[in-house]
Amino acid sequence: MNRHEKINYVEYAARDLAKTKDFFSKAFGWTFTDFGDEYTAFDNQGLDGGFYKADLNADAAKGSALIVFYSDDLNATLNKIKQAGGIIVQDIFSFPGGQRFHFTEPSGNEFAVWSDKK
Repeated sequence: MNRHEKINYVEYAARDLAKTKDFFSKAFGWTFTDFGDEYTAFDNQGLDGGFYKADLNADAAKGSALIVFYSDDLNATLNKIKQAGGIIVQDIFSFPGGQRFHFTEPSGNEFAVWSDKK
């Protein structure tokens, strides 16, 4: 549902759209709608969005926003991400309220996953 003046959509650059789509399909079961050869969109993932072809990537250390997923089972999600071709760039660590880890997908975009369950 679109809500007035609320965050509605997020877009990420992707060096390799096919590999990025394959990763998110395998790791999280996402489906995509292609709009030509240089853009693909996803929806129903908590926040709708898309990936556009570009030689850029989101890196939190360089000031990029960080999208954070929630998981009921942090270790299982970490293993799914590894099996799908993601790279763990910061292993599981504790913080007030839970634990989390950071990963990159094949186009180099950084994401995190957190859980309040031990």
